[in-house]
Amino acid sequence: AASHGIPAAHVERAGRNREAFDEAVTAELESYGVQLVLLVGYMRIVSAGFCRRWANACLNVHPSLLPDFAGGMDLAVHEAVIRAGRTESGCTVHLVTEEVDGGPIVVQKRAPVLPGDTPESLKARVQPLEGPAFIEAIEMFAAGRLGPPAPGAAGAQPPPLTYKAAGVDISAGNDLVDLIKPLCRATARPGCDAHLGGFGGMFDLAASGYDAADCVLVSGTDGVGTKLRIAHLTGAHGSIGIDLVAMCVNDVIVAGAEPLFFLDYFACGRLDVQDAASVVSGIAEGCKLSNCGLVGGETAEMPSMYKDGDYDVAGFAVGAVQRQAILPRGVAEGDLLLGLASSGVHSNGFSLVRKVVERAGAAYGDPCPWAGEEGKSLGEALLTPTRIYVAALLPLIKRGLLRGMAHITGGGLTENLPRVLPDGLSAEVDLRAAGWALPPVFAWLRDNAGLSQDEMLRTFNCGVGMVLVVSPDRCEEVLERLAAGGEATVLRLGRLRARQGREPQVQVRGEW
Repeated sequence: AASHGIPAAHVERAGRNREAFDEAVTAELESYGVQLVLLVGYMRIVSAGFCRRWANACLNVHPSLLPDFAGGMDLAVHEAVIRAGRTESGCTVHLVTEEVDGGPIVVQKRAPVLPGDTPESLKARVQPLEGPAFIEAIEMFAAGRLGPPAPGAAGAQPPPLTYKAAGVDISAGNDLVDLIKPLCRATARPGCDAHLGGFGGMFDLAASGYDAADCVLVSGTDGVGTKLRIAHLTGAHGSIGIDLVAMCVNDVIVAGAEPLFFLDYFACGRLDVQDAASVVSGIAEGCKLSNCGLVGGETAEMPSMYKDGDYDVAGFAVGAVQRQAILPRGVAEGDLLLGLASSGVHSNGFSLVRKVVERAGAAYGDPCPWAGEEGKSLGEALLTPTRIYVAALLPLIKRGLLRGMAHITGGGLTENLPRVLPDGLSAEVDLRAAGWALPPVFAWLRDNAGLSQDEMLRTFNCGVGMVLVVSPDRCEEVLERLAAGGEATVLRLGRLRARQGREPQVQVRGEW
């Protein structure tokens, strides 16, 4: 302290009980005009009187993500985290109250728990986060986001509450809307101007070329799942919005419907305007890729429901199709199956993916371990956005060239393809004849987890994100038009045949 020109004082503890000692500490702090108290390495429980005097103005740091592992100290906490099998830890800055480690959480910083970690190695990873966490908390206090300083006199009335003091910053929400308005306007299309600010988003079906008397609306909703956790850990939020749009519009288009408009829901513990704007930027990009108007959304700041830094997203897409063009339609024995390539894992199976990364002892900042992703980190490669198939498929749909489609999401090929098949038909897929090679990312996941081929096919897309059902006499035209549209690889997966009894409706021959 002396070398930095900071005042320092020593309060003698000998001969004083806890209450008397804390009163002496308070008197010393008040003599310097202290407004905010930080307990850094204090390693003792303060008295109730101290908590009351410095209510809303005393911060402590705990070496775990509270409320988990409250009450412990130092290496004992890190040991408990490891024994509990957690894959993530961190530090928590919280307001000090009479309940030990039970005060309101102000800031949390996260760090991965790696295979082979010891309490000492985990501490070495978590402890450097404490300084930045304290600085962020101090800035919040200075900005009035922790509430006004506690009253000095015993028995004084508490200050009035505000919505911001409760954890919801309306001004931050308004700042976000101002940032994303131009992003939304860039998604305008016939039928909507993508203008934010009203209570509801509007869409004019007639302006988009649909006859309402013979038109059916098709809706889809989805999220991004635990792929979000990788975005949280890496701080890379820009592609999550594309994932969100893709998961919804790809479901809508398999009904033969053209996606028309999209809405999003963003929920968080504390609104980080820049992170949220990054997510919405991705949503707007996804909407442009699918020619879908971003007509509205909701941002919910809920400090009692989510931890600082955490957020979740949900998307909602609506499309339209003329009644006579709804798919699947006319699916029959002998129809052929074509597979369109995925861009990677897409947005399903990430609970398993994260377990595989943990088992492999890898970190998301490590260089990507499989071929074809040179120069990328593991996290960047896994965050490759879900492919949007609208531009490739809509021209085929409008020409009546397709009998059905299956979006290969959670459940993989074996669970999703039957959703578009009549009960009396089975799909026969021949891996070798199709030339279906397992892409490197999926081979890495398989090899590091010991996954069987059946488990791979019912969990991941394995390189095929969309399956088309076409009649044999239209197959060549479909392939030619896909190639003309830039579709580099289309796999001839197999064909439909009569189902034998109650056999599974997807029969896969060959092995990777």
